Amino acid sequence: MKLVSATANPHKYKEMVQILSGKVELLPRPSVIPEIVEDAPDLQGNALLKAKAIMRATGMPAIADDTGLEVEFLDDRPGVHSARYAGMDAEPSDNIEKLLKELSEVPLEKRGARFRTVIVVLWPDEKLITSEGIVTGRIALAPSGHLGFGYDPIFLPCEMEGKTFGEISDSKKNTISHRGRALNAIASMLSVIA
Repeated sequence: MKLVSATANPHKYKEMVQILSGKVELLPRPSVIPEIVEDAPDLQGNALLKAKAIMRATGMPAIADDTGLEVEFLDDRPGVHSARYAGMDAEPSDNIEKLLKELSEVPLEKRGARFRTVIVVLWPDEKLITSEGIVTGRIALAPSGHLGFGYDPIFLPCEMEGKTFGEISDSKKNTISHRGRALNAIASMLSVIA
């Protein structure tokens, strides 16, 4: 089965290709498609906006995700605003800096957090399937590691005691990550449909 990816993020596309390898042929988002405004109030809504835009532009089934980092102490912020937490043109390092500043007086044991990913696959006939993946952990006191992307250098997943996503290999991360869990669930659904 061929799906067109809605992501314009090369790191995310690479991760999705790795996770779906052998299950789905993932085509890159055509570069001619303009930026998609993500103004839905939740992750599911943003994923659906992206899937619709790509499906309509290509006439092919599209796969889209939206991911949020939800920090308990901050009432689940940044959540749906994770990618632009420090502003519309913020770099990942800016988002990390803002988050760590907000948590500067908070001890590690009170920095509970989770990554949540919602995946939407949408066909031209408007049929859709969705899945969700969650990984729990804590926000580190300082960035550590240069692997991954986004908030990975400050997220300490429960399954990898003492290591951030920025310190573990792609293959290890993909087995426990929010996106890995959501994509594997979608792949299982697609195998039934195919």
